[in-house]
Amino acid sequence: MAVPSTPSRRIECDVLVVGGGINGVGIARDAVGRGLRVVLCEQHDLAQHTSSASTKLIHGGLRYLEYYEFKLVRKALQEREVLLRAAPHIMWPLRFVMPHDAAQRPAWMIRAGLFLYDHLAKREFLPGSEGVALDRHPAGAPLQGSYRKGFVYSDGWVDDARLVVLNALDAHERGATILTRTPCTSVVQDGRGWRATLDSTEQGRIDVQARAIVNAAGPWTGQFAAGALGGNNSYGLRLIKGSHIIVPRLFEHDYAYIFQNPDKRIIFAIPYQEDFTLIGTTDLEYTGEPGRVAISSEEVGYLCDMANRYFSTRIAPADVVSTYSGVRPLLDDSASQASAITRDYVLECSDDRPPFLNIWGGKITTYRKLAEEALDILQQRLGGNAPGWTDRVPLPGGDLQKTGELVDGYDFAAFLYRFRNSYPWLPQKLALRYARQYGSRAARMLGNAAALNDLGQELAPGLYEREARYLMQVEWARSAEDILWRRTKCGLHSRQQDTDRLQSWMRQDGLQQRA
Repeated sequence: MAVPSTPSRRIECDVLVVGGGINGVGIARDAVGRGLRVVLCEQHDLAQHTSSASTKLIHGGLRYLEYYEFKLVRKALQEREVLLRAAPHIMWPLRFVMPHDAAQRPAWMIRAGLFLYDHLAKREFLPGSEGVALDRHPAGAPLQGSYRKGFVYSDGWVDDARLVVLNALDAHERGATILTRTPCTSVVQDGRGWRATLDSTEQGRIDVQARAIVNAAGPWTGQFAAGALGGNNSYGLRLIKGSHIIVPRLFEHDYAYIFQNPDKRIIFAIPYQEDFTLIGTTDLEYTGEPGRVAISSEEVGYLCDMANRYFSTRIAPADVVSTYSGVRPLLDDSASQASAITRDYVLECSDDRPPFLNIWGGKITTYRKLAEEALDILQQRLGGNAPGWTDRVPLPGGDLQKTGELVDGYDFAAFLYRFRNSYPWLPQKLALRYARQYGSRAARMLGNAAALNDLGQELAPGLYEREARYLMQVEWARSAEDILWRRTKCGLHSRQQDTDRLQSWMRQDGLQQRA
């Protein structure tokens, strides 16, 4: 929804963050909360690429133990419960079932790995691992009869795209400037700082004078660093394509599965959006343009075949409802196999120029810790000693019990009960989605609505005008894709005509709002 171009404007800030994925928004949130003036620019939509294409797990990475990544696993395990408390509406504990395949990893190795997983970091409310007899366990019913024993352990699930948006929203409400659809087209050193040119679709040219720049461009990190600093980069990235398929629900219970495959890779099968099962991921080297990544027919076949090794209900490519792919920018550690590449990160800030901090690698589970470490580095260079704070403050909507407070334990069910009683006219399924998506801010989105008709026209299945307008005004949604696939998952139930109707309505509503 472009508007007529306006004369260029100038912004002065302490930190310019380039990149609106999870690391970028996490850094922006932490920085503004420590009193710094922050601008974040993103060339497309928030979480449009890597950060909305994950397997949607908050996890330590059980399989990384095989590669002796103990420090990384410990760090991620420590973050699990911090994040689950910060946003219990979009994240929740999940129990994973690993059927034992004697032809793969031996049982003693799995038990040893799970023991480490349970004890590398303190757990306060996530239960530990245990062995189970699948012929007597609910999770055994959907599996082929040859799988009689298994293991169960804890991790967490997250709506990854909403995690990005909520970090950006919190940063914005604390004073940060968030600019989507605004690529950074040039960066030059200017005395003790940097001068950057941004090209905003809606606001035209923006000149930014910044004391420091954070390069959180994800798959484009190397390209942006080379363009801004010249010469060769100190670190490199390996771009790894991860693809997923979504099929109609394969099981009725709330457990997820982790499957071991003959090629030593693993895939997950996860309950997804009530009606579906999410299956992924693949790990393939990628050399194309990161913004154009897509699943191949071979990957679809591979994921179906691996699921069929375990489930009694067979799936085929024709059963796939939807797919998505993303490019993970992993730190190049010279591993021979894509699945073995480290998920750790390096924060690089040279001493011979104004602060220019490159973010190399990382994973969604450790984004908050990465941001905290990044701010410690920046404060050393910029001055200031404000302590980290993000481990103690909920994300927007996450204060399910008292305003501004973290959840004591984990009790989303109690919040959902109160929410449904407050809005008895909402259909049960819609009330659950609103509670999950917006948490305590669902009331803010609903406003003074007192009946279903007050929500306006149903633009797509389960999506009404009031919510769409809120997402445009508050959460930077600018296209039907932004709303149907990143702000919500209503696209799973939509047809092309719904997408077209929503896009047309957004265009007209945007014009009316500006009139």
